[in-house]
Amino acid sequence: MSENHARALQGNKKLSLIKGFLEDKKAEELVILNLRGISSVTDTLVVASGHSDRHVQAVSEYLVQEMKHQGYQPLGCEGLKDGRWGLIDYGDVIVHVFYQDIRAHYDLEGVWRDAPVILDERSKG
Repeated sequence: MSENHARALQGNKKLSLIKGFLEDKKAEELVILNLRGISSVTDTLVVASGHSDRHVQAVSEYLVQEMKHQGYQPLGCEGLKDGRWGLIDYGDVIVHVFYQDIRAHYDLEGVWRDAPVILDERSKG
């Protein structure tokens, strides 16, 4: 992670909290993309994986619960009960927590490949 991206992450309290809560529940392969000026929907896209349906569900529910404790209410949540793909919309930050096969199918990182990368914790093989 570049020094500028590290500063951007530290300077954005909401994004820093989201990253920390995802890490608390052992979300995998965290990727954070800067969509400012690229998307009219959000400024930042966070993508993470879970290793099972239950893990995806637990990570997503924990994130929502802990963010509420910090005063951040999601604008919307989708898929949390199914455990295949949790989408949590915080307006300027949208979080996707995927079961790995679903993540690979939708390939959001590929869709937004021109976006500046703030953080990429995927294994490089």
